[in-house]
Amino acid sequence: MAHKNLTQSKLFTIACVIFGNTIHAMSVTLFLLPADLISCGTTGIGLVMEHLFSIPLSTFIFMFNIAMLAVGWVILGRNFAMNTALSSVLYPFILEGARYLLADVHITDNILLNTLFAGMGLAAGLGIVIRAGASTGGMDIPPLVLKKLFGIPVTISLWLFDFCIMTAQMFFHPLEDLLYGVILLIVISITLNKVLIFGNAKTQVKIISDHHTAIREAILSKVDRGVTMLHGEGGYLGNPTEVILTIVSNNELPKIQRLAREVDPGCFMIVNQVSEVWGQGFTLNREVPDKDAR
Repeated sequence: MAHKNLTQSKLFTIACVIFGNTIHAMSVTLFLLPADLISCGTTGIGLVMEHLFSIPLSTFIFMFNIAMLAVGWVILGRNFAMNTALSSVLYPFILEGARYLLADVHITDNILLNTLFAGMGLAAGLGIVIRAGASTGGMDIPPLVLKKLFGIPVTISLWLFDFCIMTAQMFFHPLEDLLYGVILLIVISITLNKVLIFGNAKTQVKIISDHHTAIREAILSKVDRGVTMLHGEGGYLGNPTEVILTIVSNNELPKIQRLAREVDPGCFMIVNQVSEVWGQGFTLNREVPDKDAR
């Protein structure tokens, strides 16, 4: 059974990597290249090399990815290289296939629409690959190498590389294109963040009430969510108080609010969005207490 689950997990990872790279390649083919947009990462370098030396984009990306994969293997280790190998080898072929199959497909001439949808597509594909536990390779690797060798933060070196790559394309682009390139980067950053936390975001609710016992029992029995009791103290009078803490889905929040107000219309409630929750009942199976043991 364990071997079967492991095999299914590997197949799911491979499927996600293929799907993510396909979305990435289609975004380049349908939006980035037709609008002649400035790009970052490996694709941006490839566009520069294609312009200067007529090296086909897919060919350059393949060679560059293999070179970076070798560097990653030597410096970052075998496990990292194995997780990166699939995307590094697969993406150039998917990109070439997409450019061949979608050569006659034209969606829009609006450069802003192309910028927005290119950014969303690139980030969605990248996010799917990352969530599968893999890496897209290419320009993802140099910042990790610099971090390991010299302690340079990944975000700083990544943004520096992207800036240099975008600046290099200015030699054959009007200055206005740089502004669209900045928009592209912003869209990629926002969308990638949304994709990475999609499905993991939850709502944290804190309730302060003199009827905390009744509210707690209502949440446990009618919403079937765990509750943690925090012991607090009023800041003005110094009276001891109980704070109910629970994590629920966004869909369960209205029910929690209704139950609390039915018990105590004057209860004090704090609602926060949390980006991710780990533990029993969320990422782990919930353990059911043994009633006989009690």
